[in-house]
Amino acid sequence: MGKLADKTIVIGLGSPIMSDDAVGLKVSEAIESLKMPDVDTLQEAVGGLEILPMISGYRFAIIVDAILTGDYSPGTVLIFEPESFDCTVTDVQGHDVNLATALKIGRQMDNSIMPEVIRFVAIEVEDLQTMSEVMTPKVAAAVGSAKNAVLHLISEFRGQAGKR
Repeated sequence: MGKLADKTIVIGLGSPIMSDDAVGLKVSEAIESLKMPDVDTLQEAVGGLEILPMISGYRFAIIVDAILTGDYSPGTVLIFEPESFDCTVTDVQGHDVNLATALKIGRQMDNSIMPEVIRFVAIEVEDLQTMSEVMTPKVAAAVGSAKNAVLHLISEFRGQAGKR
């Protein structure tokens, strides 16, 4: 247990040139601009197993990403726990590993360096196909709400860290 830093890593995932897919990056940048000493941020265009070295060693991790379910209005901010994705864990080999499977693999490899708490902040989007550096209006307007969701989680994490 002593290996984990009492810090939070916020990783925004996405592509800056695929319209709404940039929303995770924008939220992470908004958190980064606050310069909180116990919060590190990254903006990445990776997934699967590549995320493991980025989150290892942190007590808390928040992954922010676009999601396209069709079940919610564009701009809706959702918070998930890794267990929400257990049904998507697969036994695939190689590079085509989704995030839930990667986290399971990470816990099996060395649970002592995996975050104690991981949350996903997902923003329902409407356009992941258009090559554009501009997000759709509803998704762009959701960056503030998603940033507030991340800040709420960070506040919860700080409360948990204080109880040790």
